[in-house]
Amino acid sequence: MIDFRSRGRIGVVSLNRPDRRNAMDHDLVNALVEAARRLDSDPLIAAIVLRGEPPGFCAGSDLKFIGRLSLEEVCRFEAETGDMARLLGCLRKPVIASVEGFALGGGFILAASCDLVVSAGAARWHLPEVPIGWLTPWGLGALISRVGAVSARKLCFASEEFDGHEAKRLGLVDHLAEPGHSDEIAMALADRLAALPAAAVVATKRFFAPEMIGGAEALDIKANEAFADNCRHPVARATLERFGSR
Repeated sequence: MIDFRSRGRIGVVSLNRPDRRNAMDHDLVNALVEAARRLDSDPLIAAIVLRGEPPGFCAGSDLKFIGRLSLEEVCRFEAETGDMARLLGCLRKPVIASVEGFALGGGFILAASCDLVVSAGAARWHLPEVPIGWLTPWGLGALISRVGAVSARKLCFASEEFDGHEAKRLGLVDHLAEPGHSDEIAMALADRLAALPAAAVVATKRFFAPEMIGGAEALDIKANEAFADNCRHPVARATLERFGSR
């Protein structure tokens, strides 16, 4: 589900549900919260790298899982997932996403919620929610902070997927890597941050947090309400029934 280890002063958190393409269910989200809090409170850890085991970073919410929930339960799960993503911005320690393979849906937003993002140039990025029936239900504040409202809206319309190079051009990605080398670049960045004065790193993250996540909770509430309304419509219902029956 979640693997985490330390390498020197770096905590490495790995999403490990390869059979579900590292898609998020309730257990994975809870494990991510636990790992983030544990590493943030560890005085020996100075930076965190978030990655996914092959085949990719994260395929978003597990549609097979949420398709078996009631609408109320789905909305609660998505709200808790948004809480988890906002937590990353509230940690004292910087979090670096390492993206290989793909970052899709909630996985796309999870990566964008990290302080720094490294992506393989060939990695696939896509927000598929609107075509399957609903607005992305959390994390849009992080997306807007990175690319601006107009580009965020365009990405939510999900005209097509794009690669890491385009993600870098848009501002979603901070550093590019050759395929298979995102972890290497992310670890080097984490080492560099870990070598800086810890108090100054914390102060920097705290100073910018209001700009990055200050209104994110209110946006998530609005998005979750829109998501709930969307899920009552035929296209969304058909999507949830299709995946829930598998």
